[in-house]
Amino acid sequence: MSEMKIIIEGSGKHCHVTQQTLDILFGPGFEMEKKKMLSQPGQFATPHKVTIIGPKGETKLSILGPCRKQDQVELSFTDCRPLGIDAPCRMSGDLKGSAGCTMVGPKGTVELKEGVIVAMRHCHISPEDGEKWGIKDGDPLLVTCGGNGDRPLVFDGVKARVGEGHATFMHIDYDELNAAGLFEENPIGIITKK
Repeated sequence: MSEMKIIIEGSGKHCHVTQQTLDILFGPGFEMEKKKMLSQPGQFATPHKVTIIGPKGETKLSILGPCRKQDQVELSFTDCRPLGIDAPCRMSGDLKGSAGCTMVGPKGTVELKEGVIVAMRHCHISPEDGEKWGIKDGDPLLVTCGGNGDRPLVFDGVKARVGEGHATFMHIDYDELNAAGLFEENPIGIITKK
């Protein structure tokens, strides 16, 4: 079996919104502009920002497109503290019972009762790579990284997301990226199955 190498991408604070929420925040019929395509097929960064308000503070963050079926705000634990938001660490889409916040756009405000999470570290894996490596959707993984720097680290509790529409990249937040000192362009991790 070939060595399981994966590019590690840092994911900064951002949100995903429904069309209904987008219409409230930016006005009816608003369409998101594409600023930059992301590594996952069909996903893109936009120039549009919203303000997220928690019990203690607020912050601005970018919206990623396209629209989704659920509103979701993704923060790091470091982002959460000054906002006073107690967000659970979850996989994307696992929002039941998660934290809430207020979203403010140029045209309106939306109260989210739930939807704020700290994204669990995960590896998107294409079906081809999943088959080649013997990794199935949901498999727990270890990823070793930072070996060329001063802060080598093994990430445990990494979940595999294998399936159509996935390109092979690992996603971690900036807290984790900084902890491993992964400041070079396209840092590489080595996957080990648990």
